Amino acid sequence: MIKRSAVQRAQARALEMLKRVGIAVTPQEAAGIEVAELGLGEPERTGLQLLVYVNNDRYCAKELILFPRQTCPEHRHPPVAGAAGKTETFRCRWGRVWLYVPGTPARPLRARVPAGSEPYYTVFREIELQPGDQYTIPADTLHWFQAGDEGAIVSEFSSTSRDETDVFTDPRIRRIPEIVED
Repeated sequence: MIKRSAVQRAQARALEMLKRVGIAVTPQEAAGIEVAELGLGEPERTGLQLLVYVNNDRYCAKELILFPRQTCPEHRHPPVAGAAGKTETFRCRWGRVWLYVPGTPARPLRARVPAGSEPYYTVFREIELQPGDQYTIPADTLHWFQAGDEGAIVSEFSSTSRDETDVFTDPRIRRIPEIVED
């Protein structure tokens, strides 16, 4: 659960990052920035901010805004109601992000697995994305990612997003935020 004032601070910070790198955002879009704190009570460390441009029955486009060293934890996008799981392409716009997928583990990791969550991170093939780099993640593939020391902005282009059906390795995670008034 996250307080409304904390959501507003994170939205303002995400908006400032978007503006700093020249991504134009309308007032309506700014008000709709989602703060996914994931129910762990540590939004600066685990979670992300999302600005969804479009999400319909065929495709989705959004910006993923990550604060310095913020981690989106390990998860996958499974098939839902007969529809294939989400395939997504990440394109780094600003900063640096380390993406982890199944495969030969990196040694050492450049990202830092959040303390206390180590058992819930199982894939460690490291893909470093810098501005202009992109990577496509097949449907139903375990993955997680973390921003570098200055944060990161990643454009996501995907098939339909059904975030509420994402399957996280960590059973403590709640994808849909619970916002409480101050």
